[in-house]
Amino acid sequence: MAYKNYALMFHEIKSSHFLRIQAFTLFIITYIDWTLIPFVTKLEGTHLPVYMISIYMLIGALDGFLQPLFKNIKIYHIYLFAICLDMLQIVSYLVFSESVVLFTYIILSIFTIQGITFEISRIHTVDFMQDEKVELKDYLMIRSLMVSAAIVGGSLSAMVFDYLTKDLKPLLWYLSFLGIVGIYFQFVLYKKFRKRLCNEQIEIQKDKKELFEKFRV
Repeated sequence: MAYKNYALMFHEIKSSHFLRIQAFTLFIITYIDWTLIPFVTKLEGTHLPVYMISIYMLIGALDGFLQPLFKNIKIYHIYLFAICLDMLQIVSYLVFSESVVLFTYIILSIFTIQGITFEISRIHTVDFMQDEKVELKDYLMIRSLMVSAAIVGGSLSAMVFDYLTKDLKPLLWYLSFLGIVGIYFQFVLYKKFRKRLCNEQIEIQKDKKELFEKFRV
């Protein structure tokens, strides 16, 4: 039966600690954004002119053009950049009390850059799953499952918050806490990716040295 594929996916997650951390991190970061997106959409429709919204949409659609520029970038540098973006996003919540318009511009800029970063990181993460003995098809389905679950959870959370209160401050405090948790797990991934790549580089240098010694002899 087709539903058994879910069991296989969860088995893949359970068998790989590295994949579990990735799946949870992807879920929590996506959940934060999609909890906030409905409120930001309302703000941009209220405060931003159409041409500015179009500009953000235009920039967000450039990921396909930008990806070749980052073909050789180290994956841990992408995660370090993502951590900086998430920290900036948490700080931007403080701007909301001072200027709603400025907050809207800042958060839309962060969302746009995050979307591009997300696509770039997805491409570069695939190679590491081969070392984890995770099927590429399963890995992509797991990512899709986590993203879909996060969007559903974020949308429902936005409905609940909107029903309970019109004040965004409790929501921003809640998302700040989750953001700190997400940053922690992204930092864990950053260290794991960096360690793997550094170890691989050491092995390559060692192999080159041994090969050079053989030729010299």
